Amino acid sequence: MRLFKYLSRTLWVLLFVAIFVFARRNDDLVTLRFIPGLAWEAPLVLVVLTSFILGALLGVLACLSLWVRQRREILRLKRELRGKGADVQTGT
Repeated sequence: MRLFKYLSRTLWVLLFVAIFVFARRNDDLVTLRFIPGLAWEAPLVLVVLTSFILGALLGVLACLSLWVRQRREILRLKRELRGKGADVQTGT
């Protein structure tokens, strides 16, 4: 258990260092043009990390309906199983 905690913290530190180095190396300004007349200028690292975070959130949202449906099905099956168990005990 202690090894896992040590390994986990080491990986978090390495991830932080990698992101920090990435941010320091990619601090150039980029311009994002949306519609005519609307532009946004930001550091490249901010644009990349924001895109990554938004993509991850969209992925989670896409899986959310399936997860909720599966949880409902599991609960329904558990209730059904409990009902069958009561029938077996009473002999009906």
